[in-house]
Formats: sequence, C-alpha cells, structure tokens
Amino acid sequence: MSHQQESIGISAYEGRQDHIPSLKLPEIESFANVYEGKDYTIDFTIPEFTAVCPKTGLPDFGVIEISYIPKAKCIELKSLKEYILAYRNLGIFHENVVNHILEDLIQSVDPKYIKVKGDYNLRGGIKTIVTREYTSK
Repeated sequence: MSHQQESIGISAYEGRQDHIPSLKLPEIESFANVYEGKDYTIDFTIPEFTAVCPKTGLPDFGVIEISYIPKAKCIELKSLKEYILAYRNLGIFHENVVNHILEDLIQSVDPKYIKVKGDYNLRGGIKTIVTREYTSK
C-alpha cells in the first residue's frame, strides 16, 4: 500500500473480509421446540473460542455467549460445536465473527430474540467486546 493510500485512510485490509457474509460454515442443526409459544431463554457459553487474526496470523481467543428465545426450533448443540470449531483456522476480525454467528443462527432457527457477544482476550493492551442483538418482527 502506498503512503498516499495510508494518508487518506485506506486500510491494507480494505475488501479482504468482503467474503465473510457469504462464507459457508458447517450447518447449525435444530430440533422442534415442543414448548413453542412459551417464552423462555436458552444461554450458551463457549469459553474456548479460537479464530485467527487476519492481520497478524496469530490466534485470537475469547468467550462467545449466545442467548436466545426460541420460536419453533431450538439449536442442536453438537452441530453448534462443529460450527464453532470451523472458526479455529479462519482469518476473521472480531466484529465479523459476532455478526456471522448471529446471522447463521437466525438462518438456522429463526428465534424470537437472540444476542451474540464475543468477549475477546486482551491483545496489545486492548480489550475487545462485540455484541449484536436481533428481535424478530
């Protein structure tokens, strides 16, 4: 990247994560919610989440928290585990992880409400927490 590009704010990573929204990872399976129509919350904590920093190539570690109110379907845990493991060698920014997980979960189970939070380990003296919520209409 040229000094001129840097001086006008163009990142060397511009466009390098554009494929993330369409990235296909293992399918998140579901099962029927036999208590459909009852509002209750399901919380998952994934304490050993790992992906790769696309800038340094080093591993990023964090905790992913998922909280949702199901409608007709619930998330099946074994498939969620396989889905999360697919991030292990993937070069992806923290913000993109949270957004991609949330959108894949919406696609899979169409929840009434869902929140995904990525709470990442300290890196270079900076703590990053990314949260996104969705409420169905």
